[in-house]
Amino acid sequence: MKQINSQKLQQKLRNKFIKSGVRMIGPDTIFFSKDTKIGKNVVIDPYVVFGPRVKVGNNVQIKSFSHLENCRIENKVEVGPYARLRPGTILKEGSKIGNFVEVKKSIIGKKSKVSHLSYIGDTNVGMNVNIGAGTITCNYDGVKKSKTNIKKNVFIGSNSSLVAPVTINEKSIIGAGSVITKNVKKNSLALTRSAQVEVKNYKKNKKK
Repeated sequence: MKQINSQKLQQKLRNKFIKSGVRMIGPDTIFFSKDTKIGKNVVIDPYVVFGPRVKVGNNVQIKSFSHLENCRIENKVEVGPYARLRPGTILKEGSKIGNFVEVKKSIIGKKSKVSHLSYIGDTNVGMNVNIGAGTITCNYDGVKKSKTNIKKNVFIGSNSSLVAPVTINEKSIIGAGSVITKNVKKNSLALTRSAQVEVKNYKKNKKK
């Protein structure tokens, strides 16, 4: 009986959003909560789940296999596919969260992009920030969680680890593959890499 009631509720919610102008591709695969709020000109691809307390603005696209919970999405935002928005997330106007990105208790600033394969937690991201693939904010040390601040117009290279608490100041660049443990000054390049070692004419030991 509970399952039947749940199905009826989902159908009612889907119909409500369709009538309000939400474009759903495969509506039977999209699941809403009672308190889901969605603006105008929103497109939702198949297999999207809206947990409690999700608010979506206007001109938003949410791509397939994304899971949203207790978050706010402002206007002209693109989410997914395969994105996870956890509680406390705010996506500012024009921002982008791409495939296989998890965001928790963070603000992503206007026109900032986290395009793929990243974890952003307990972080404040400013305007026009580009966060490269494989970037992780290391916010938990096993005892407490700490904050990461990324100011406006920052470029974070791929496969970077930002160890909180840390601040990356305006217009700075983090070189790919870096582990950043100290604050980075404005207009700076910060990188941490071991020297590349190459052994010429190397031959593997043969098995005996």
